[in-house]
Amino acid sequence: MVALFQHEMKQNRKNLLIWSLVVGGLGLACILLYSGMQESMAEMAESFSSMGAFADAFGMSTLSLATLTGYFATEIGTIHGLGGGMFAAIVATVMLSKEEDGHTGEFLYSLPISRGKAVTVKALSLSLTILLFQVVCGVLYVLGFVILGEDVPWQEFMTFMGMQLVMNLEIAAICFAVSAVSKKNKLGMGLGLALFLYLYDLMARVIPSLEDYIDIGPYSYANASQIFAGNELSAGAVAIGAAVLAIAVVMAYVGYLRRDLAS
Repeated sequence: MVALFQHEMKQNRKNLLIWSLVVGGLGLACILLYSGMQESMAEMAESFSSMGAFADAFGMSTLSLATLTGYFATEIGTIHGLGGGMFAAIVATVMLSKEEDGHTGEFLYSLPISRGKAVTVKALSLSLTILLFQVVCGVLYVLGFVILGEDVPWQEFMTFMGMQLVMNLEIAAICFAVSAVSKKNKLGMGLGLALFLYLYDLMARVIPSLEDYIDIGPYSYANASQIFAGNELSAGAVAIGAAVLAIAVVMAYVGYLRRDLAS
């Protein structure tokens, strides 16, 4: 099992390196650009805060772009949330289906390892990969604050990164279940799911009729503007996310163990 785990981590390292450096690097670059735009941010903040539902959706009505914390929550928080969700979907969607799509299943299951253990190893590898993504991005963001000589709002920052981790694991679990029942690479479906969940959260914050159902989506409890504004996390949203995560993992196990796998 250790050898299989190491093999999975090696296969994931390229995606991990690219996505963490791109998303984290983009966030770092945006933080560093803030010092040059600080004077104009005050005017922009005043304009954006009066844009009604649009301002509410991106947190510009509760946080000011004139502060680095507000800028981070509304701008970098959005970049990280969308990028992290897409990364989780990409890695998880191919985690199990690649064995059949790449015709390596026959070799894998000729080894002295059961299907259940193989799924467990892949799930652990997926979880660690997503955790490392969060760590790399988090370090780069903190580096940006340090370079600018700004204090890091540690409590809000750690809460945000923690909720992003849970959100990415939820998205990954759903895509992992899709991978368990798919013979072909469903990468497009995984990316589409991540984008749909993000857009659903955005629409639920803009359209009054969807407001009561916002907790269904994983982005509801990982919203940077709400966390950095000091609002309490929705216990219902977190509970729904945990339930979806657990159900998706069980579905992945059941679906994969019952399938006839092509060699």
